[in-house]
Amino acid sequence: MSELGLCSRREADEWIAKGWVRVDGKVVSELGTKVYPSQKVTVERQAAAEQSKRVTILINKPMGYVSGQAEDGYKPAVTLIRPENRWSGDTSPEQFHPTQLKSLVPAGRLDIDSVGLLVLTQDGRIAKHLIGQDTEIDKEYLVRVQYTKPGKLPDADLKKLNHGLWMDGKPLLPAKVRWQNDDQLSFTLREGKKRQIRRMCEMVGLKVIGLKRVRIGRVKLGELPTGQWRYLNADERF
Repeated sequence: MSELGLCSRREADEWIAKGWVRVDGKVVSELGTKVYPSQKVTVERQAAAEQSKRVTILINKPMGYVSGQAEDGYKPAVTLIRPENRWSGDTSPEQFHPTQLKSLVPAGRLDIDSVGLLVLTQDGRIAKHLIGQDTEIDKEYLVRVQYTKPGKLPDADLKKLNHGLWMDGKPLLPAKVRWQNDDQLSFTLREGKKRQIRRMCEMVGLKVIGLKRVRIGRVKLGELPTGQWRYLNADERF
């Protein structure tokens, strides 16, 4: 069901338990049931109705907040999702309700000392779309840097940032890295290893002073103020 893009694995488990899934017209209630390529999987309308109620929230994460579970005394970004922090420029007709905080998980991480666009979603399809192994969604970051060696970063090292570096024993996918101004680079990546940009910079003698995510796919941070949030609109697509 997950591979067909119908839902996430967790949602599939819930739907099967509720009797909302059929294979060739017969209700399947046992998890892990084998389905052959020739068989047809369908879901009841209740499943689609429940899925349509699930929200996706965009937040401009400030420094000092973690993306997911609370750790080392730091608060998770989800604690910022309160009515008083909703951006006044949010055009979505969606009304806030505390039930929207249930099962709201980050679709991709931002380090505690990084800021910018963070996606929190109840929709497993969106989470898989953004962070699944085969994702084609790119992410753009503005990175303020300081060169730790004499002179300026050589062009050859800028080329290495674009393609040629290895991490954790594997070559990194090609990236788009270019200067925005004298001390700021734009990074566009299609993968997200832990602290990847900071580690890439270290490899060529750059120290990261500040890191901000400004875009995920076609969705931009835009004018969303730091510490505030808005709903993903129905007509927006990553």
